[in-house]
Amino acid sequence: MNLKKYITITLIFLMISVPIHSFAIGYIWQLASENDAIAVSSEVSEENNLKLESESAILIEQHTGQILYSHNIHEKLRPASVTKVMSILLIMEAISNKQISLTDEVPCSENAAAMGGSQIWLDPRETLTVDEMLKAICVNSANDCVVAMAEFISGSEEAFVELMNNKAKELGMNDTTFKNCHGLDEDDHLTSSYDISLMSRELLNKYPEITKYTTIWMDSLRDGKSQLSNTNKLIKTYKGATGLKTGSTSLALYNLSASATRDDLSLIAVIMKAPSTKVRFSEAQKLLDYGFSKFTFKSFGNKGDFVKNISVTKGVHSNIDVVLEDDSGALIEKGKEDKIEQNINLPDAVSAKINVGDKLGEMTFTLDGEVIGKVNLVAKNDVDELNFFTMSKRVIYSWVDLLRS
Repeated sequence: MNLKKYITITLIFLMISVPIHSFAIGYIWQLASENDAIAVSSEVSEENNLKLESESAILIEQHTGQILYSHNIHEKLRPASVTKVMSILLIMEAISNKQISLTDEVPCSENAAAMGGSQIWLDPRETLTVDEMLKAICVNSANDCVVAMAEFISGSEEAFVELMNNKAKELGMNDTTFKNCHGLDEDDHLTSSYDISLMSRELLNKYPEITKYTTIWMDSLRDGKSQLSNTNKLIKTYKGATGLKTGSTSLALYNLSASATRDDLSLIAVIMKAPSTKVRFSEAQKLLDYGFSKFTFKSFGNKGDFVKNISVTKGVHSNIDVVLEDDSGALIEKGKEDKIEQNINLPDAVSAKINVGDKLGEMTFTLDGEVIGKVNLVAKNDVDELNFFTMSKRVIYSWVDLLRS
């Protein structure tokens, strides 16, 4: 065998022998404006090292969307009542846009009352407030209530489902087609664990107040006549659980989007097509335990935090405070917190005119030579340029001060 052929065979052997195991640690977290999307790669290990029985599963960090564990995350499956995460998202959006309010009275149509499945047995002659409807949807997974809300917001369930699909496209949920707002089995009503993590993250990040409902363990409606019990058992048994939604049918089997927060680290675990409800909860807990044991969130600072005071030339003020433009931090492996290095790139002096929010420099954070975080350093206040008028004004004020003294 000649030398060239030997080297080629050796290289191929080395390539296939090295296990593909990628958990990219240290994605930047910068909470930008509400409309700014954070692009996150979904290409991670599919080895199922945790030996999950469920057909599909994913674990993400809530704020960045970084994937920490994945198993068949783009397989299109029936979501069952986890569908309601999108319905709840659109309800919260309608409240935020002042299209509806929590105190609005919502009627129940014959269509809504006839939904079947999990419900609170709405009567077409009664109304409940949006607040009560949300409680029934989040806690009891009430199909009748979610249809009533869909009709209240959009005029019909069909129009609301169109909104759901539009929102799915906006969020990059490319594996998803919604056919209804409740999740009862219907042909081509499909999504993936990856897409469920996207809409769950959007709901929790944009409307954190939803946890007021999703963390309720037991409650009641109609003056105590209707008892509610949360279908998500992790709310009672798992430390830091914040939600989010269960779902099951004979075809979908057992699904769950489970969220939890501990020590500033927020995780979302999605389980699809678990063989039993026991496996659904145990495997969601296994994913969350994995995330909390392996990773930590390191905060670098909050929006508006003071960084440094620097000189200003040709300005009405001689210096200016420099602050962080946004909240900033990174997800890292536990035990590496002390290895993070900080570098401030900021001039000793800047020239006026300066407007509040103007970028003056950057703060960068590195771990093992790799940039894991970056945040802009901005002016805390305005500094006008010194000109004849402002110079004269300063001289006059100086004279007045001298005369007073």
